[in-house]
Amino acid sequence: MADTASQMLLGSGLTVLSQPLMYVKVLVQVGYEPLPPTLGRNIFGRQVYQLPGLFAYAKHIMKIDGRAGLFKGLTPRLCSGAIGTIVHSKVLQHCQEADQVEDPGISPKESSSSLEQVVKETSQEMIARSAATLVTHPFHVITLRCMVQFIGRETKYSGVFSSFVTIYREEGILGFFAGLIPRLLGDILSLWLCNMLAYLINTYALENGVSTMTEMKSYSQAVTGFFASMLTYPFVLVSNLMAINSCGLAGGLPPYAPAYSSWLHCWSQLQGEGNMSRGNSLFFRKVPAGKRYVWEEKRFH
Repeated sequence: MADTASQMLLGSGLTVLSQPLMYVKVLVQVGYEPLPPTLGRNIFGRQVYQLPGLFAYAKHIMKIDGRAGLFKGLTPRLCSGAIGTIVHSKVLQHCQEADQVEDPGISPKESSSSLEQVVKETSQEMIARSAATLVTHPFHVITLRCMVQFIGRETKYSGVFSSFVTIYREEGILGFFAGLIPRLLGDILSLWLCNMLAYLINTYALENGVSTMTEMKSYSQAVTGFFASMLTYPFVLVSNLMAINSCGLAGGLPPYAPAYSSWLHCWSQLQGEGNMSRGNSLFFRKVPAGKRYVWEEKRFH
């Protein structure tokens, strides 16, 4: 319990600190670009038109809503993090205890680099993460919708309880799980990619006997985790777009956003536009295709 409480406390602190970053990221993911591009240089030194980065975007939000505006959606996100930590811890503990009953000769803290052990631990982690995601997804949906309200200046989702009532009244139970399938698929794929790549690197690329072996293995885990998250980013993007699609907010309705019939339809349309990585980077952002933006509308009118 003490370990779970410390994880919750640490997670809550990181959530508060990262909230402005996630807020900007979500607005970029849905394609909201209120500021015109500027002429700059890419990493190769070539002149290109770039959309404003994180700090310029955050400054625009503060200009309209003040500093507190950067923390919209924080409450349901904190609830999601706390509940998710508890569920993940309980389910993982249950899986490990069940494994101990089957194999009583193995200590739960015993570390093994065998492929069988890696597969077993990854399977347990997958079950725990999936359970946490399933339970907390309604809070995730509310968090995203609270943030996307900035686009149309709505106040439809103003509190956690009232948001639950609104979603249930308008969309039923299924509304709480909008975008769940691509999110689950992305989490599972990312977990297996990360752990299996780390196992291959640690087993075949790093030689035993090196004094910094433990440190090198931790670095390999971080590198493979970053690589896996990059590969599975489209699942995150599609999940977030489906969570706000056709929910009654301007950011999720035509003509601003198309009405997707399913997450596969959303995926294929983004892929056709070349926007599968939209929002993945908040710096050196090229102008995406396939949408008319706020600054374009002002220039048109």
